[in-house]
Amino acid sequence: MNWEYFILFAIAALVCWALGAFAAWKGTKPGWAYGFTFLGLAIFFSFIIGMWISLERPPMRTMGETRLWYSFFLPLAGLITYIRWKYKWILSFSCILSFVFICINIFKPEIHNKTLMPALQSPWFAPHVIVYMFAYAMLGAATVMAVYLLWFKKKEIERKEMDLCDNLTYVGLAFMTLGMLTGAIWAKEAWGHYWAWDPKETWAAATWFAYLAYIHFRLGKPLKARPALVILLVSFVLLQMCWYGINYLPSAQGVSVHTYNLN
Repeated sequence: MNWEYFILFAIAALVCWALGAFAAWKGTKPGWAYGFTFLGLAIFFSFIIGMWISLERPPMRTMGETRLWYSFFLPLAGLITYIRWKYKWILSFSCILSFVFICINIFKPEIHNKTLMPALQSPWFAPHVIVYMFAYAMLGAATVMAVYLLWFKKKEIERKEMDLCDNLTYVGLAFMTLGMLTGAIWAKEAWGHYWAWDPKETWAAATWFAYLAYIHFRLGKPLKARPALVILLVSFVLLQMCWYGINYLPSAQGVSVHTYNLN
């Protein structure tokens, strides 16, 4: 599979996701929303599989490659949310967010060679990154909802809307925790220790505690919606540092074992 075919697969997937989002928004039979969204996921995932075969390694090393997974998991997270809670707008949001990451990959693909450094040649590599990408997708959807509630919603925030933020955060944090656990096992295998306070590990811990603080705040003060949403946004900012921000921190240059895209 050549990267030049990405735009074709991306357009086909986006069209399917847009049709699924339209069907959900119009409130027609849920089967149409399910079918179109799933078809788009199948098309996009077929490209990921093709790249996996072509590169002879999981496409997860560079930022461009991880954006592939984020573009895939956002509609998947939207579909799961729609199936579970029937929020008719969630597929539209997930489609728009996926479109943004696809556009970034089209204009800045960050193509790299097939080489995979020894530390990444581990059976824990794929599950660790995939679990994290799904966690990011769920927490990203929660952030979109928080932005909408804080700055775009004119009426009073409803309980069901906060419940959605809570549910997305619960799922996202659960997968983030699983990602940290698989990462610790991988680190023990690769470097001989579970945790070393590497810059990325430090930011991951800060992010985990931030989302945990949101959950505890919601449980302790369920009527305080706006402060909780602010905590949710701050947590997502920390998540960005954990995801790609450390690549640009001077403290991580030549030090962090997680800056794999720096050659």
